[in-house]
Amino acid sequence: MRIIAGARKGRMLAAPTGTTTRPTADRVRQAMFDILLHAPWGGPDLLTNARVLDAFAGTGALALEALSRGAEHATFFETDRAALAALRTNIAGCNWGDRCKVIPRDVTKPIHAHAPCSLLFLDPPYRQDLPARTLAALNAQGWIAPGAIAVIETAAQEPLPLRQKAPDGTELPPDIAPESDEDTPPPPAYAGLLLAERRHGAARLSVWKL
Repeated sequence: MRIIAGARKGRMLAAPTGTTTRPTADRVRQAMFDILLHAPWGGPDLLTNARVLDAFAGTGALALEALSRGAEHATFFETDRAALAALRTNIAGCNWGDRCKVIPRDVTKPIHAHAPCSLLFLDPPYRQDLPARTLAALNAQGWIAPGAIAVIETAAQEPLPLRQKAPDGTELPPDIAPESDEDTPPPPAYAGLLLAERRHGAARLSVWKL
C-alpha cells in the first residue's frame, strides 16, 4: 500500500497482518479520489483545507491520502489494536502528528466533536448496516458540517447505505441490492443526496452530500 498522489506521493503504508482489517486497495482509493476531484460538484477545493474524518480508519490510508492532496486535518476512529499500531506508524512516517487525531473508540459511540468535518470516509465491515447508524451517531455529536461529503464503501451486492433524497429534499424509494436472496432490509436511518455511485470488483462506492 502507498499514498497515490500529492505531498507524500509514493509513501509506503504499513498494514496489520490478519483479516480483521480490510485495507482499501490502491485502485479503489484512486477511484474514490478521481470521483472527488473530477465530478462537476467536486474539484480540488473539496480537499483543500478540508477537515477529514476516517470513521473505520484501519491503516488510515483514506484520510492520509486526503492530507497528501491538500486537506488540513484528519480524525481517525479505530478500535483494533493491530490497526491502531499501523495507523500510528503511518501518521508518524508521514510526519503529520500535528495534523492528525487518533480516537481509539467505537465510531458508533463517538465523543463530542471539537470541530465539524466536511469530508468523511466510511469503509466499515460489509453487510452490518453500519454506515447510516454511524452517520446518525456522528451527527448527534457535532462531527458533520452542513453539506459535508461522505464517501462510503460497501459490498457490491449491498443496497445503497443511506436513504436517498432528491435535490428538492423529497425522499426517493429505497435502493434494492441486486441479485440478493435475502429479505430486503428496512431503509437506512440516515438520508443524503446521492452524488455518484460506482462498482469496483467486490466493492461499491457511493458518494453523498449530507
